[in-house]
Amino acid sequence: MRLVSFLQVLFLLGLLAYLALVTLENPGLVRLPLPLGGGEFTLSVGAGVAVFLLLGAAFMGLLLLPGLWRERLRRGHEARLRREAEERLTATLQARLRPAGSAEGPREEEG
Repeated sequence: MRLVSFLQVLFLLGLLAYLALVTLENPGLVRLPLPLGGGEFTLSVGAGVAVFLLLGAAFMGLLLLPGLWRERLRRGHEARLRREAEERLTATLQARLRPAGSAEGPREEEG
């Protein structure tokens, strides 16, 4: 699992280095039309690539979110079931040990 995380970090650093290279090599401007035909937005090529990279990362996060949420709910449900089973087992064990303990309890001597 650590190897996968390491490779992901290396890949991310490579993407950031490529973004820096694109920004340095293309100092030109990009005109992006605004939605609903209300003009345009001008920014550098590197900033445009960065904006679309962030939009892609946000979209990927939204795609992963339902699976992560489901996994969190599943783990909570399993923990609750495990806790309930442990409580039942503890209660059963205490119920079985209680009669034996009360019969062998300390006796008071009459004096």
